[in-house]
This record gives sequence, C-alpha cells and structure tokens, in this order.
Amino acid sequence: MNFDKLIDHFKLDKQEFYFQFNSHPNYPSALAFSDTLNFLGLKNDAYELDKEYWDELPEEYMALVDNSFSLVKKKGSDFTIYSDKIKTLNKEELYKNSGDFVLLFEKTENVKTTSFFNFKPFIYLVFGIIILYSFLQFSWYESVFNILSLAGVYISLELFNQKFGQESAVVSNICGGASNNTSQSSCSKIFSSDKTDVLGLKLSDFSLIYFLGITFVGLLFPQSQALLRISAMISILVILYSFYVQAFVEKSLCRVCLVIIFVLLAQIAISYVYFSLVASLSVAFISIILFISLFFTVAFVNNLIIQKEELKKSNSKNLRFKRNYDLFKRELLDKEKIEFSNKETFFLGNRNAKLHISVVSNPYCGFCKGAHKILEDLLVQYPDEISAQLRFNYSGGKVDEKYTQLISDFLNIYKNKSQSEFLKAVDIWFENKDENEIKRKSASNTAQNLTNLIEMTAENSAAGLTFTPVFIINGYQFPDKYDREDIHYFISELIEDEDFLL
Repeated sequence: MNFDKLIDHFKLDKQEFYFQFNSHPNYPSALAFSDTLNFLGLKNDAYELDKEYWDELPEEYMALVDNSFSLVKKKGSDFTIYSDKIKTLNKEELYKNSGDFVLLFEKTENVKTTSFFNFKPFIYLVFGIIILYSFLQFSWYESVFNILSLAGVYISLELFNQKFGQESAVVSNICGGASNNTSQSSCSKIFSSDKTDVLGLKLSDFSLIYFLGITFVGLLFPQSQALLRISAMISILVILYSFYVQAFVEKSLCRVCLVIIFVLLAQIAISYVYFSLVASLSVAFISIILFISLFFTVAFVNNLIIQKEELKKSNSKNLRFKRNYDLFKRELLDKEKIEFSNKETFFLGNRNAKLHISVVSNPYCGFCKGAHKILEDLLVQYPDEISAQLRFNYSGGKVDEKYTQLISDFLNIYKNKSQSEFLKAVDIWFENKDENEIKRKSASNTAQNLTNLIEMTAENSAAGLTFTPVFIINGYQFPDKYDREDIHYFISELIEDEDFLL
C-alpha cells in the first residue's frame, strides 16, 4: 500500500510510518493503520458507519476508498481524496467506491513529523552550479551535451531510488501516473522484465553509471570530445535493445525509457556534428578508471541498500511477533500483582482513569530520564485515559542532604503549582542535574514533610523494586523481555482491554 500523499498531507515521518505499519502484528489491517497513526501522534477512532450518516461527518476524515486507506476532505459538493494519488470525486462516486469504515482523527501537538534531511534542494543547487560552470567554460554545444548528461543522471537517480520503494514524482508523471495506471504499469512492466544482472545491477543502474561517467568526463576533461562521441555511438546498441524489448518482448511503450532514449539521441546528434575525433590517451585511460570506479561504487551502494531493505523487512516481521498484544499481556500478568497503599503522592493525570502507570525511579539515576520522558509523552497523548504516579526511592535518615532538599522542592512544586509545571521541573532536573535551579523554581524555604515519600520507598522495597527505573501498570511490573519504549505499542490496547482494567 502507498500512503505517500496521505503522509505528506499530515507531514508525518514517512520512514517511521511505514516501519510501524509494516511491523504491526495485524498488518495490513485497519487496526494496524489506526494504531500507527496513534503511535505517530495522530489520535483517531475507527467506526463502521452506514452511508446515510456520512453527511454528519466532519470536513476531514479517513475512509477506505477503492480499497485504500484515504484522507477525505470535503470541498463544497465534491471530495478531495488523498491516497496513492490525489483525486476529486463527487458524493455519489465517493459513496459507491467506499466501504463503511470511517476513521475520525484529532491531530495532537506531539505528532512525529518528517525528520530526515531533504537532499533534493542540495542536488538542485549542485546541478545549477554545474550548468553555470558549463556555459562559462565550454562552447554552447558542449554545455548542451553536459546538461543532457545531467538530465540523464537525474532520471537515472529517480529510477534507482524507485527500485527501493521510494516513489518518484518525476517518473510517475512521465509514465502518466496522474490520471490512469496503464502507462504507469507499462513502465513497471518494462523495468521488471529487465533480466540484466551484473553484481546485482540492472540496465537502469548502468544508465546511472553511464550518465555519471560522461558528466564527470565532460566537465573535467576539455580534450574528451572524441571519447564522448565514441560513448554516444556505443549507446546506440542500448537504444536498439530497449526498442526491441518494448516492441517485441513486452509490446508496450515505457515513457521514461523513451525520455532517456531522446537524451541519448540528442547527445549522439550533437557529438556527431560538433565533436572532434582527436583523442587523448591519458584522458581515455583516466576515463576508463573513472567508469570502473563508478561501476563498483554503484554496485556497492546497490548491494548495501538491498541488504538494508532485507534487514528492515526481517525486522518488521520480528516486530510483528514482539508487538503481539496477547503475548505482551501474558508476560505482563505472569508476575504477582503489586498493591500500593500510597497512591496520592506525585499523582498525575486523570484520577478517574482505569489505567494507572507507576514509575519507580531515582532522580540521580541516569537511565530514569528516558523513563520519565516516556511517561510524560503518554500523559500528553492520553490525558483522559491514563493516570500515573512518580514513586521516587527516598529512604530518609542519613541520606544526602542535597537529595532531601531536592525531594522537598519537588514536593513543594507538586503541591503548589500545576501538573505541567511540576513535570517541567522534573524535565529540567534530568536535563541539567542542578539542585539550585529546582530550588529557585520551588521558591520556598519551607521543608516539606517527607513521611509519605519514606513510606512509598518502603513499599517499593518490600515489592523488590530497588533497581530503577521500573514501570508498574495497574499493579503489574512491565516485563523484562520488553524495552520500556515498547509500552507505546500496547498502550491503546491496554486502554481498551476491559478484562485487564477490571
């Protein structure tokens, strides 16, 4: 399934979305789709709703349109559909092509947006510099030849990326993906029929090597006209092979192949008419070394990405097993339930919530920072569905005075300021570990009664909770076989599990 248009609309992290969706135990179901959006911060609820009630839906919602999860945006009497493509349907067409599945969503502040660096502007900048350099340094026909080489590099790069599942808008538009899939499938059919395999490289990969090679040669060696002319003439064989495959093997035209053929033909014409045949042995030798280096570099990168994709698929399948809620619940309930009597100190969230999470921690524990961050994210994402308690281990007596003062300041902030200010103070502490800064936020010299903290620590110790951090969910210790971060995968199912919440 392709969700690129949907992901782009919400500015979600594309790589994270596909990873979480593919690794969901119920992939590729509606539940997997809904849980993935929840995980990324796009809070949602799914319903089976008869069409007669669809007029009451909000301006934006998600539905299964043409068996694909799609965002539906109402614009007057028409509906814009964001799926693998963006299209517009009227009410009758939408209802006819949709199931009863409807997903209503609410975008929260902690949505995980696209985080990776966009290389496209950098590539365009490099191309622009190369074009400017060509016109300043070379004749007009040499500059045009180099620009055609860059066009070949760009299209070949798009094909290279598309081979690993990254949709290319350029290739999609050339292949006619805007309106109908016939041309698109023709392109895919031609590429999939390519039986070339040299160290894992296909014919489209050799196109990348070729255009990269002649781009470098054309830019770096002014005496390379003869070599470029010979290279262009050799490309006639590739053109004939491509025409043969399209005309006689697959009997369909590949538009992106035709664009590359046009680039090659234009270079053949320019080189035949304007380029000289005066060759330089040194340039020829260096060029051969360059092409060989590019070949092995592209082969190495290609195999590296293939291995990465295989590992990603394998990891997704393993995670489907690990993220199975029934297995997690069995592990969670495997240990004896812990009963705490002290449940009020450092209590957070909704007091009426049926799901309660306790975090046993120590302010001076280095690993506790991550545990507190996980809890805070859950409180932000599910403010009405969960409650929580911070259970700091503090034994009193001869304990360090700085620790006593710190706990006292935390308790003072908790009692006299808002929950968000208290959590902010905890964040600041784990970030800076500065007792004086917490004291300033407390703004009080009055020592708090820490009896409840001492009793709470005794309860922790009696339950064997001396090592920190530890998550306790409704009295059950978070299983050791899972990472703490895995709680994000199960929280929505825990909230809905009536048997567990009893």
